[in-house]
Parts: sequence; C-alpha cells; structure tokens
Amino acid sequence: MEMKSEHNNLGQLLKWQDDFFKNLEHKGRSTNTLKNYKTDLDCFNNYLSDHKRTTEIGKFSIPEVMEYGKFLEEKYSSDNSRRRRVQALRLFFDYLVEEGYFNHNPVRKVPTSPKFLDIPRPASFAHLKTLWFYLLDNEKEAKSKMEKLIIKRNQMIFLLIYTGALKVSELSTIKKSDFSFGQNPRVLIRHQKRDPYTVSLPNFFRNIYESYIMLLEDVKADSEMNFDQLLFNANANKIISGGISPRGIELLFKSWSKELVFEITPKSLRQACIFTWLQKGQKEAVIKEWMGVSPSYSLKLYRDHLNSHNYSDDFLAASYQELYRERA
Repeated sequence: MEMKSEHNNLGQLLKWQDDFFKNLEHKGRSTNTLKNYKTDLDCFNNYLSDHKRTTEIGKFSIPEVMEYGKFLEEKYSSDNSRRRRVQALRLFFDYLVEEGYFNHNPVRKVPTSPKFLDIPRPASFAHLKTLWFYLLDNEKEAKSKMEKLIIKRNQMIFLLIYTGALKVSELSTIKKSDFSFGQNPRVLIRHQKRDPYTVSLPNFFRNIYESYIMLLEDVKADSEMNFDQLLFNANANKIISGGISPRGIELLFKSWSKELVFEITPKSLRQACIFTWLQKGQKEAVIKEWMGVSPSYSLKLYRDHLNSHNYSDDFLAASYQELYRERA
C-alpha cells in the first residue's frame, strides 16, 4: 500500500483519526454518531496495542485487517457489534484514500456481519401529544417577536420529524426552497449517496409553514440578516446564524425532556412517524422512499409491533386551529 506520508506510527494513526472526526463533524454528523465512531475505532487502536500488532500504517494491508476481522469474531457475539466496528474502520480508510494517504482501502475485503435491526422504541402517543401541546402553550405565552419565532421554529422541527420522519442531519441544512405546495405539501431531501427525493407532508402543514416564514422574514429584516436555511440558531434576543446543527436539535429535545419529565428524542419521534404511516395504510414502498432507505430495508419489526402502538396525527391540525380560534 502506497503512502503519501513517511510517518507510520501509532501517533500518526491517531492524528488521522482526529482529522477524520473533524471531517465528520464538519459534515454535520451528530454528537452520538461521532461518539460511536470514536468507540469503534478505539477498539481497533486497543487491538493494535494489546495484541502487539504492527502500528506501522504503511504496512496495513489485507492480511492485517483480516486478522482484525477474526479478532472481532472472537470478541463480540453480537453481529451488529462486529458489523459496526468493521464499518467504522472501513469509513476511516475511505477517508484516508480520499485524502491521498493510501491508494486503496483494504478493509473493503473484510466481510461484515448481517445487520439486525433493533426493536423500534417510538415516543408514546401520549408523550408526543404532550410535547405538541407544550409547544402550542409556549406560543400563547410568548411576549416578544423573537421568543415567538423561536417557538414557531421548534414547532416546525417537531412537525418535520413527526409527520415527515426527517433526520436531524437533514433538518440542519434544509432550505425554504426545498418545500413545494401543490396538491399537497412536499419537502425535498438531498441524500449524500442517492438521488434527491421528496416526502409528503399533511395538508395543514402549509398554514403553519406560512405563518412561520412570515414571522421569520420579518425578524430577519429587523436584524438585517439573510440566509436560505429554513431553521436557525439563536439566543433569547437574536438570530445568530442560519441553519441549526444536529447537536443543537438534540439539545433542544433534551431540554424538552427535562421540562416535561419524560424522555423523547428525534429518533423516537421519527419512529412514531413510521408507525403512524403504517396505521394510516401507507404502502411500504412509499414509506421506505420517505425514510430514505433502500427497497430491501425490512419494516417487519414495525409490522410485528404495530398493534402495540396506536397513533394518529389528526390532533395536530385540530389543536393548532383551536389556538388561533382562541386568539380571534
């Protein structure tokens, strides 16, 4: 394997891993994702150290990584654990190839274990209703234009996850131009490894969206700011920048969980959305497209637990309309 650098010790490996993490952070990967990659690569680093394997990076080749694969087979009984650690190392070496340190990735020769999906653990219907009513109550109590805008932004985040199953990475970069309102509202998702696709949203989303955009443009004009992103980062008094990081969204959910004294996460809300689609009779092929997964992705675990979770999004429009009737 050819190298661009002459440095070939463990220190260089750790430096490249640090650069790899910074690159992932720059791409908007969530804190949890970065934490998992660090844990998985630490397994590789500890393997090199504990088993006195070569730390000369220039000598990493297929035999070395195959030995690591055997080590994982012995150490972990979980197929998902082995798969995740091989995948993390593969992505790391892909990064080294992209940077020109190596001319090919030997980890691609290591077979991965099949992926087994965890049982879905969606937010309960009672909890997501409580959160929605909490966000509406906050809007009632807002005293300033900026405070009201932040609350409306939070409502948009909730709706785009619960009615559109958007991921935090997608929300962080989504733009106003990604929305279209024809027969029904749709949002365009730009996938890193696939062609763009659109997700259908409920009809009542249009009214909430237009109300939010009107106030957003008003505050942006007051602040002499201009950005294309739908969401924004702000403090209590002003918008700081367009866009909001995945970490910022995760912290927002943590603050809601603390305030409401129950745990709710973007992932659990997204899973509740998938159950809602299934219970509304949406075709599996369409759901998979909206989830941004391949046609081979299995929804069996959702089907198996469908009777254990009952959802409906009818309350969203009714409660929002009631809020504005009270103001009239």
